[in-house]
Amino acid sequence: MLNAATDGLLAELHADVAGALGAQALERLRIARAVLGIFFTGVQLDNGVGGLCATPVKSVPEAVCCPSSALAMPVPGRIAGRSAAEVLQDLYRPQDLRRALAIATLNALAETLWQRDGPPPGARVEEGDAFDALAIAPGQRVALVGAFPPYLRALRRSGQPFHVLELGPSTLKPEELPFYAPAERAPEIVGGADVLITTGTTLVNGTLDDLLRHLRPGAQAAVVGPTATLRAAPFARRGATVVGGTRVRAPAELLDLLAEGGSGYHFFGKSVERICLCL
Repeated sequence: MLNAATDGLLAELHADVAGALGAQALERLRIARAVLGIFFTGVQLDNGVGGLCATPVKSVPEAVCCPSSALAMPVPGRIAGRSAAEVLQDLYRPQDLRRALAIATLNALAETLWQRDGPPPGARVEEGDAFDALAIAPGQRVALVGAFPPYLRALRRSGQPFHVLELGPSTLKPEELPFYAPAERAPEIVGGADVLITTGTTLVNGTLDDLLRHLRPGAQAAVVGPTATLRAAPFARRGATVVGGTRVRAPAELLDLLAEGGSGYHFFGKSVERICLCL
């Protein structure tokens, strides 16, 4: 469960965005449309700006339509019209699906700031994937949190020494199993790595703060994926060196895709652009 302490990363991202936009803007901006898709959750604010977050579908109890599952969900029919300020309070609730909708809203607000002010201060902006922005040197030890297929393939092809931290080995292919390490070994694996790569999903499940605390001095750390909020300072203060997030270019088109079960294969390079902040 996410700790709602005021020194948590999500709380600091919230404060960073709220401070830049102002309390009145957070109350004035409202959700125009929200889609809780199979793979991603997306929102469009009434200013026309969109935001994304990975859908934590595994956290739905039983993954069936029943009262226990319904309690984990934002209330259907009552999302559109809510103020951004109200939705952001779900950043501190234990239900992952509610938090995912709040993070998508936070990311739409970060995009609102980008459109108003330009890129966040304290970062160099690069287009493309965070894996390339890291420029991992041969022989560097990599800790990959989550079985992210494109990165697994790239690390295996390059012969890079790496471990993939997962809750269980069932998500890995047979040829990937030699690189598996159980999640409880995170302090050891991350603490011994030259490079940490984790998806922004760790923001949703509340594990990112702990992962970043285990970084050794001088290590690189990338937080990647549509869940990662494109604000520089809160990540930099925790040792992250790259934030690989996304900018939603066509929110209505994106939400239509999500409503039909769309994934990254359907929207990257079309309605959504990959962006890296090098800190």
